[in-house]
Amino acid sequence: MTEATELAERAGDRDPRIGLRAVSALRRLLEQLEAVQVRSARNQGWSWQEIAAELGVSRQAVHKKYGRQ
Repeated sequence: MTEATELAERAGDRDPRIGLRAVSALRRLLEQLEAVQVRSARNQGWSWQEIAAELGVSRQAVHKKYGRQ
């Protein structure tokens, strides 16, 4: 988690260029982590509804985003 910690620190930088780049990198990292966990949940037999509830989104949203992968 060193990378995430470093990015989180840079996201609060006084220089907006550094902060915004860090926010963008954190967003990409978060998307990757979410995809890994959704795949893991599906491999363990979770329903789209269960995954959606944990992510705080609708079943349709999570299925649309990950259903074809």
